[in-house]
Amino acid sequence: MVHGPMDSITHATLGAAVSQAVLGRALGRRAALWGAAIGTLPDLDIIAFPWMDTLQRLEWHRGPSHALPFLLAASPALGWLIARIHRGKTTVPRASLAAFLVLATHVLIDSFTVYGTSVLAPLGAFRAGLNNLFIIDPLFTLPLLLGLATALLAKDGSRLRRSANTAGLALAALYAAWSFGAKAAAESAFEKAIAGRGIPAIRSMSSPTPFNTILWRCLAETPDSFLIGYHSLLAPQRPIEFLAIPKNPAAAAAMPHRRTLARLEWFSNGYLTIEPIPGGFLASDWRFAEFQTSPGAPPSALFAWKISEDGQVTPLRAKFDAPARLRALVDAMF
Repeated sequence: MVHGPMDSITHATLGAAVSQAVLGRALGRRAALWGAAIGTLPDLDIIAFPWMDTLQRLEWHRGPSHALPFLLAASPALGWLIARIHRGKTTVPRASLAAFLVLATHVLIDSFTVYGTSVLAPLGAFRAGLNNLFIIDPLFTLPLLLGLATALLAKDGSRLRRSANTAGLALAALYAAWSFGAKAAAESAFEKAIAGRGIPAIRSMSSPTPFNTILWRCLAETPDSFLIGYHSLLAPQRPIEFLAIPKNPAAAAAMPHRRTLARLEWFSNGYLTIEPIPGGFLASDWRFAEFQTSPGAPPSALFAWKISEDGQVTPLRAKFDAPARLRALVDAMF
């Protein structure tokens, strides 16, 4: 769920479109190739995964390669390389600017998702997560893709090449701006529902459901539980029902692996539950989604790990009926 084909396509397409906008006149279609390559570069951090355990992967992915120090160091190096290869076509400062904008927009849209991005690593542990876009959203990616494709098929130097790519970038930016407005409307509905029922909420967060910005999911914390509810902008008068997930703090207190617990608390931003299971403990991060493995079964978190008695952390990939889950989300939307 962290990465998928569309997510990679989004980063490559956005990078290509940004680079084409900055370097297109100088490099032609080659500007898009550079942008696609640089736009994919931060996610190559997963190359180190075979040498890491589960906790290290959580700390590393969207870490140093997505942080400001890396952007500031890599941009001039990449700018020099581009200018060196295309001598006389562009300058180091302009190519460096293009590289920086490609890397910065990659980090920006990653920060739009609920997973979070360590924008200061290794200088700080803060993870940015604005939660306004789902990790895969065709309505963000398709305008970029269509605008870029039209531009690359147009004649060199034509007005269509510039205008089509610019239009794609503008439409994607407008959709991202819309998502913030949609999020604000959903959060207002959640706040009214929480206050109207006298729920003692400590904090809450909202995020869009898969592939859209119409149906939103709220996760609220109370002293005893986490509450999950859904609100559709197409059905604003529909009452919001909340599903309660008990915190079970006694299980967390009984878990002996304190560093493991601390790192999972950091990654989940505290939206974590621990429960004893045969052979160890189950840690569940409730920020992403919940599902049922079978009808009538208690909800399970999409992101969960088994912590064995000896401290080994293993990601759990429970099977569930994805088509049924999507149908339920569509039903909730209308």
